[in-house]
Amino acid sequence: MNKNRKSIALLLAATMLVVLALSGCSGGKSAGNALSGGNGDSTNSGGKAETVTITHYTIDSEDRTFVEKLIPDFEKLHPNIKVKVEKAPYEQFDSKLQTLIAGGKSPDVTSHWGYGGFAEYYNKGMLFDMTDLMKEDGFKAEDYSIPENLMGIYKVKDHTYGIPVNMYVTLMLYNKDMFDAAKLTYPTSDYEDKSWTFEKMVDEAKQMTLVSDDIAKTQYGVDFTWSERDMRPLYFGAEPYSEDTWTNGGVPSETYFDSPEVIAAYNKLFDLVFKDKVSPSSEWSKSVAGQNGDPFVAGKIGMSIGGSWNLAGANDFPFKIGVAAVPWGGNEKVRSTLYVDPLLILKDSKHPKEAFEWIKYLITSEVQEKSIELSGGNPPVNTEAAEAYYKHFEGIDPQDIKNVYEGAVNYGFESYNHLITNYSQINDMFINELQPVETGHKTVEEVMATIQKKVTEIIQR
Repeated sequence: MNKNRKSIALLLAATMLVVLALSGCSGGKSAGNALSGGNGDSTNSGGKAETVTITHYTIDSEDRTFVEKLIPDFEKLHPNIKVKVEKAPYEQFDSKLQTLIAGGKSPDVTSHWGYGGFAEYYNKGMLFDMTDLMKEDGFKAEDYSIPENLMGIYKVKDHTYGIPVNMYVTLMLYNKDMFDAAKLTYPTSDYEDKSWTFEKMVDEAKQMTLVSDDIAKTQYGVDFTWSERDMRPLYFGAEPYSEDTWTNGGVPSETYFDSPEVIAAYNKLFDLVFKDKVSPSSEWSKSVAGQNGDPFVAGKIGMSIGGSWNLAGANDFPFKIGVAAVPWGGNEKVRSTLYVDPLLILKDSKHPKEAFEWIKYLITSEVQEKSIELSGGNPPVNTEAAEAYYKHFEGIDPQDIKNVYEGAVNYGFESYNHLITNYSQINDMFINELQPVETGHKTVEEVMATIQKKVTEIIQR
């Protein structure tokens, strides 16, 4: 994998300086071979254009299925191409995709929107090499206001396997009404303000926490869901995967989940629930907001640390909302997670040319701006559309959103789920093994030896 986390972070930082002024592996199959073997030619059949149907596979949620509303205009521009959207719940996204491919019904366009990531898809040989198709088309990232450096994220040995469409970061959302009631100053969006620390966050969370026998009166100060479970130790400076992960095809040679540093990091996070008692237990959250609900959206949490996808729908929240920087947790270089989502053509696509036309349509400035509205606030990768994204959220200072994006790039680390092989299995294992810790039935020390053994086995498959 020709990817280095530090270089990517620097590369993204350089890119976002421009963006904000406005807003990995072995060789793959060649696009030429796949194209010559495909039947995606829609321009012959005796001189009359042949109509083909491509399938866009996505998560069954409003911030993804909005693409259905873009199809009519696309089909007017491309009368020989029909687009069908196939959906799956997030938890079933990867398994259904594998079933479709195994059954000879591969979708044409998708992304790593499930638990699996780019490295997993690439190493399983699921991805179409878009390089020759892009050369044939004369595709230039600049024509779509996509910084060239971002295009490099999904290149393997100078072959392109994905085109960025959205860029998410980690940020803090806060409930201004709860801050006002506690007479607290709103947290900063400036990542250079070193006084905004994890400890200060805990102190303020205590001032907003009210635990009552009446569940309707109970509220908590903070909910800390920074990145996926295996990545969270990094926030405190404890690295769970070996450095060579990023130069070894997404396959770490060592993992350190049973190390004292990693165990201490997890304990610091679980202390929020069981020692400091400023965060809700997973059971309480489910009881308040339902199995798939969000207690922050229900107005029961003062501060919520998570992905910027949590901003989608913020205009409908029943309280005043603000955006702030993620507090400093002790890692001088990392405070945020970067999620640059690509659009991918699957290797078994029968219509890669038409799939490419659909992808190009989705990344134009006009459609990226329109997608912000239709999705409820998905962040575009298109720099022209980014300014519209910053201004999309009612009652939130656009400069605060711009600041957290700029800070996240400067202090960001690309998401593990994009870069580590067999990630869907790793993620499922972490959810299962940490559940008894989240419910208070086991300690971190009791589960980490098992997690270390299992993650090693998964990586070696």
